[in-house]
Amino acid sequence: MSQQVKEQKKQIFGWCMFDFANSSYTTVIITVIYCNIFTKLVVPPSLDPADPHPHAWGNLLWSIAQAIGYILVVLTAPIIGAMTDFSPTKKKALMLTSFLCIIPTALLYFVDPGMVWLAMILVVISFYSFTTTENIVSSFLPFLGDRNDLGKISGYAWGIGYFGGLGSVALAQTLGAIEIENYDSLRWVGPYTAMFFLFAAIPTFVYLREPKVKSHLPEGQTYVGHAVNVVVKTLKDAAQFKDLMIYLIALFFAMASHGIVIGFAFIYGEQEINLAQDQVTFMFIFLQISAALGAFAFGFIQDGYGAKKTFNLTLYLWIATCIMIYFVKDISHFAINTLGFNWSTQWVFIVIAIFAGLGIGSTQSASRAIVGLFSPETKTGEFFGLWGLSGKVAAAIGLLALGGLQTIFTLRNSFLIVALFYILSLLVNFFVDEKRGREQALNYKEPEIER
Repeated sequence: MSQQVKEQKKQIFGWCMFDFANSSYTTVIITVIYCNIFTKLVVPPSLDPADPHPHAWGNLLWSIAQAIGYILVVLTAPIIGAMTDFSPTKKKALMLTSFLCIIPTALLYFVDPGMVWLAMILVVISFYSFTTTENIVSSFLPFLGDRNDLGKISGYAWGIGYFGGLGSVALAQTLGAIEIENYDSLRWVGPYTAMFFLFAAIPTFVYLREPKVKSHLPEGQTYVGHAVNVVVKTLKDAAQFKDLMIYLIALFFAMASHGIVIGFAFIYGEQEINLAQDQVTFMFIFLQISAALGAFAFGFIQDGYGAKKTFNLTLYLWIATCIMIYFVKDISHFAINTLGFNWSTQWVFIVIAIFAGLGIGSTQSASRAIVGLFSPETKTGEFFGLWGLSGKVAAAIGLLALGGLQTIFTLRNSFLIVALFYILSLLVNFFVDEKRGREQALNYKEPEIER
């Protein structure tokens, strides 16, 4: 094996390990554990013993914290992207934003019940930094191997990331039940997650190399000015591709729902379904497995069935799931009284959630494929940048919508907005012509530069 091949394998290993490392943050802090610590313990519940939804205020603040993080990413991503594209700073930026996630996460140790604003500030900073690291680390992918191998390399990292999530949650759950009496133990969830992220990312910081800069900042322009020009140009260019623009609208509604699902699935399970700690653990483990299998299976379906049809299929799955979750208690009663099955509401919910897991990765995978098919080769970077930014705006709006609605209509009723967004996505996507979109991309020619 040549030295060059060995170096490439080290770089790929280092790059993949970052998914393993940072998945600890999104699973432990955002999705499974700290989200419930924040909404149930840090934010004081309603003092009215008759209030059926005592954690509505905590849910609203949790959605606001994530939405602020997403909005900050949208505002700064083009500037950071321009800086890392036109100067040798990708690795420095990745390390800096990683530590800006790790340090605030560790500082969650000092948050006591009632310290709402301190918790929110730390979550906003860490969530913004985590989301920014995702953008930066993704920009290394084109430099890691042959273009025909990039899908496999990305898939390796995706798969490794699920194991990182499983391992970090297993570590955090040694801290015990999410109860006020156990808070002195639970406060360690931040440091545990930060340490997992830090040590697991060491191979990334050691093996990943700074790519050679192939472009230079246009003379007389600043990074901010150039970033603004790139975004404006991308929007103008995308407007020439009718089916891409229609699809991006459909995707916007789908990603608004996805943002809610990622931020509130386990909160819903704890508050509305009253899942026990062992049930949360079981649901998380098998949800990860389901998501991995779904992404793999729908990838094969997409090759033979078509990208648009596959995306629609995942939307049907999500709509059905949302309806079943809304009527989960009725489904449980039907299973007991009519079918004779001794299924509690909690376990019926878990089965439905695991079924929904099939669509977590597959929806996003299908969306990436469609954007790729509708993008000319000379504009893939621009249009995928637009795809990423619109997805984050959608997630912020979805989170704020749910956070506000659940203070008025209860968490259960407001969760129906997830189904509504998926239905809107499906309706808009019916107007997308996949064949025409492909042809527009294939037939596009860059305008000649005037000399």
